[in-house]
Amino acid sequence: MTDHSTLAAHLERLAGGRVLCVGDVMLDRYLSGEVERISPEAPVPVLKVAAEEAMLGGAGNVVRNLSALGAEAVFAAVVGDDAAGREVAALLAGARGIEARLVVEKGRMTGIKTRLIAASQHLLRADRETLAPIAGRTRGALMRAVAEALPGVGVMVLSDYGKGVLGAPLTRALIAAAREAGKRVIVDPKGSDYRRYRGASVITPNRRELAAATGLATGSDEEVAAASRRLMERIGVDAVLATRGGDGMTLVVGAGRRETVRHLRAEAREVFDVSGAGDTVVATLAAALAAGVPLADAARLANVAAGIVVGKVGTAVAHPDELVHALHARDLLTGEAKVMALAPAVERLATWRRSGLKVGFTNGCFDLLHPGHVSLLAQARAACDRLVVGLNSDASVARLKGRGRPIQGEAARAAVLASLATVDLVVIFAEDTPIRLIEALRPDVLVKGSDYRLDEVVGGDLVRSYGGRVLLAELVAGHSTSATIARMAK
Repeated sequence: MTDHSTLAAHLERLAGGRVLCVGDVMLDRYLSGEVERISPEAPVPVLKVAAEEAMLGGAGNVVRNLSALGAEAVFAAVVGDDAAGREVAALLAGARGIEARLVVEKGRMTGIKTRLIAASQHLLRADRETLAPIAGRTRGALMRAVAEALPGVGVMVLSDYGKGVLGAPLTRALIAAAREAGKRVIVDPKGSDYRRYRGASVITPNRRELAAATGLATGSDEEVAAASRRLMERIGVDAVLATRGGDGMTLVVGAGRRETVRHLRAEAREVFDVSGAGDTVVATLAAALAAGVPLADAARLANVAAGIVVGKVGTAVAHPDELVHALHARDLLTGEAKVMALAPAVERLATWRRSGLKVGFTNGCFDLLHPGHVSLLAQARAACDRLVVGLNSDASVARLKGRGRPIQGEAARAAVLASLATVDLVVIFAEDTPIRLIEALRPDVLVKGSDYRLDEVVGGDLVRSYGGRVLLAELVAGHSTSATIARMAK
């Protein structure tokens, strides 16, 4: 079994992968807020909307995940000649590393899924979509776009949401073209008749889909392996990666004496939302295979990524930094990966805010943690629902405090902070001030010690400009890291 260090090393290669994704794109809308009363018009909750967000859904979520992982994606899909289609195009144009090859079909409605959320709970989902095969002219245009893109990619993904793009004739033609070009094909299937996927390299059904496609039970490890084996025999695919929710995944490769079966246990510690987890699995698997990672290791990375996104609200993505932290989670002093880079931290805050939580921020060197630090952090946490601590890097501390500092390295200082119940997230920054973090995180409460004046607090004006507040915490006299070090020197 490959160790976590080897898997983490694979992540550095993902940026070299290039993946072609073909499938059903849609627009995911999220209306989030609070429910405080029942409607007088009908026995239904009234959602007081506080935020609205739109993001790429369906196959679009696969390319979002590819982008987050650092891989390059070519996206071939069909949209309608409507406002939602134009919004999809705009989202793709603004995304890093995604080359969009959209085909516009007049008269077709671009799919929209609108979700209403309160306190991390889904209240309702409303769908607007066209459920019909795409026109012959559209199929031809899509096939030409794929043919042009195939030579420059390592893997092709077919993300089938059953909306009409990946009908049987086009799916067979796409797989044939990819195999003729020597490219692997990963299929995220839909329905129960998988004959159109014949010749694919890897197919990724969930437990329910696998049972429907084979007519076999899929409860135990042995049953999932047997059903995967049956599916491979029926449709002639090289491997099956069956996703099993809380039971993890099962990878079956080959046949007879060459068959290998691996059961990968679920990595999730806390599940908020399973929306889009299958897209994350497919994207991670594809990015890894395109970068030359062996299939077994690619499946393990996909399993870790799935464990990350189900801990977020909405159709989320997994970042390489989060995968690294998850792979090394057993080495952390805290049971949760509270230490993360800025990009995943911004995502974590978005999840908190969808739940109506108030976010606080404070920062410092926190070298040789003492009671004064503990008091400051306790006061900061009391003023918010979640507290983020910006931690000066070793280089930053050396510039601010002088030669010989810090006493403890940034990894040790971060681990100590993360072990405190008052701290929910730690982000290390290399600059002399935390202004870049404050601009990106936009905390509701900014906390510093009372040895500062309000006009001296870095980022104070910014936080107040959007309605946040600045809090000066009371200091505990007689405690100082510098004084402690001086006493030790004597």
